Amino acid sequence: MSLNSQFPKQVPFLPGHVFSDPFKENHHKTQQFSHINGTVQEKTNFIHEEFDPNLMDSMKFNAPPNLTYGSRQPPENDYIPRIQPPWLKYDRAVLRFFGYFQESVVENPNENFRIRKVIIYYYLSDGTIHVTEPRVPNAGIPQGLFIKRQKIPKKLGKNDFYQWEDIQLCSNINFYERVFRIQDCDTYTREFYEYMGKPLTLPEQMPRDNFENIRETKELKINPPDTKEYKEYFEVKLGGGHPNGGLNKYLQNDRKVLSFDVIWDDASIEGQLNYYTLNYYLADDTCEVKEVRKQNSGKDPYPLMLRRQKIPKTPILTHYPGMTLKKEEFYSPQDLICGNTVKIYGRECFIYGCDDFTKEYYLNVLGIQQKPATLKQERGKKVYQPVPPYNGYGYEEDSLGSVYSLQPKPPKKDVRKNFTQDQFILRFEARQISEVREENSRRFIISFYCGDDTVQVYQTSERNSGIWGGKFQERSRQKNPLTNDYYTEKDFQLGGIVQFNVYKFQLMRADEFTINYMRQKPDVFKEADISQIIAKLRLFADGYPNFDTFLLDLMKKLDKQLKGYIDFEELSQGLLELGFNLTLQEQYFLMREFDRNGEWKLCMQSLWESLGGKRA
Repeated sequence: MSLNSQFPKQVPFLPGHVFSDPFKENHHKTQQFSHINGTVQEKTNFIHEEFDPNLMDSMKFNAPPNLTYGSRQPPENDYIPRIQPPWLKYDRAVLRFFGYFQESVVENPNENFRIRKVIIYYYLSDGTIHVTEPRVPNAGIPQGLFIKRQKIPKKLGKNDFYQWEDIQLCSNINFYERVFRIQDCDTYTREFYEYMGKPLTLPEQMPRDNFENIRETKELKINPPDTKEYKEYFEVKLGGGHPNGGLNKYLQNDRKVLSFDVIWDDASIEGQLNYYTLNYYLADDTCEVKEVRKQNSGKDPYPLMLRRQKIPKTPILTHYPGMTLKKEEFYSPQDLICGNTVKIYGRECFIYGCDDFTKEYYLNVLGIQQKPATLKQERGKKVYQPVPPYNGYGYEEDSLGSVYSLQPKPPKKDVRKNFTQDQFILRFEARQISEVREENSRRFIISFYCGDDTVQVYQTSERNSGIWGGKFQERSRQKNPLTNDYYTEKDFQLGGIVQFNVYKFQLMRADEFTINYMRQKPDVFKEADISQIIAKLRLFADGYPNFDTFLLDLMKKLDKQLKGYIDFEELSQGLLELGFNLTLQEQYFLMREFDRNGEWKLCMQSLWESLGGKRA
């Protein structure tokens, strides 16, 4: 017989409750299968099969066997217990009762008895009880564990132990010939009794003894007003730190600042309106006032009107700090409302605005909506600094560099335009316009460089004319006297007049590259766009009864001899008679567009069809 079989069956099969058998000699592991005579066989000696005569009879007479003969008895407890044992069901479930017992005191004139409070714990898992006594300072009695955890019998020498049903409120209970009065219990205990169908009665008050009254009287004392200061002094003297009462407020409001816009009207002789920013720090209720600097105000910069500190509503001025015992009242967020006046050490500052964070704080925390006040706008002082005249050295940008800064910087150039347009040069043939008749016959070649908007002028010469040819003007930028701006490529149109210094030139013709360049940029050279020229001619039809009448009159006035083509002079003369104000460049491109044979003759049939006339 093994050692474990001798233990009672009520002990749970858990680690610590089972011990190894010291008398066991065979330690092999049993196997269900064995190999006998080359055949695998199953051991059945430990399987007990009951003999069923009905089954044997059915097998003899070839009747279908009833393999489900009989009914299986349901197990009392499976590996998942249907009825949980107390050690599992009430694991870590403890009932707690509050009680006391009375102990007599002898040879003491101040008290005859003493009430000793105890706490009774009842463990539902195994029915054990232990009693503790809370420690009372200066009681003179050893306190703590009163009864160790154990099963307590109702009577000494009997095996009848206390159960949870035996404990009730407002009743006496005897533990080892000492009577305890149960006065109250915790919430879990009361809910457990109600769940089990045995609710507890109402609790009763704990009685008081003379010792407790004397102890409360001794502890009741009024500290002098300077006790706190003495405690802080001795704590710092012994190496401790100052207690920080505003730590929680600092942690909640750190880096939260209310910012207000204030204005102070200085009424002195040399005073004026001064603008400041008032910052209110929520972490420690301090304020600072900063000056709003303005350029060219004529004032020396003084950044702070008031350093960070608490601003009193009515400051108390003393010869030495801390001489007066009067308490000052400081400004709080409830006092800083837009439209109110804040008195800062004699200066009445008007609050006229605040930032967005301040508006949200007042609306969410204080329930106040900040409405900024409107101020009269000051007239800005316009200071006119005249620019000195151009001194003639370099370009005007070079001369203005010494005006804008003491250390002149070279003017910035349009590098992108220089790289992309440097290869484009517009060349025109021009004649001089002068009051001297002989000079009107002089011919020039004007070159415009699109990369840097510079102009260069060459003079052509004819044999036996008495005029020397060559460079007439160096390459440089020239100003348009009408607009006082530098010439650009859009200012050079055929028939137009340009002036360089005191010389005026009329552009007569352009080379083939310039003509193609103008055609490729109709947004700049609008008079070179043939579609816009045709649209401009069609607009003149508004003065006729219908469009056909306009076309017939146009063809008759241009081609008077009905040749089918006209030259440039006939085109100019006909447009002049009709009153159509086309520029020389528009006439030039109109002539080139409808010149079919390259003889500088305008084809009337093509012009008729382009204007919208029907083909013959």
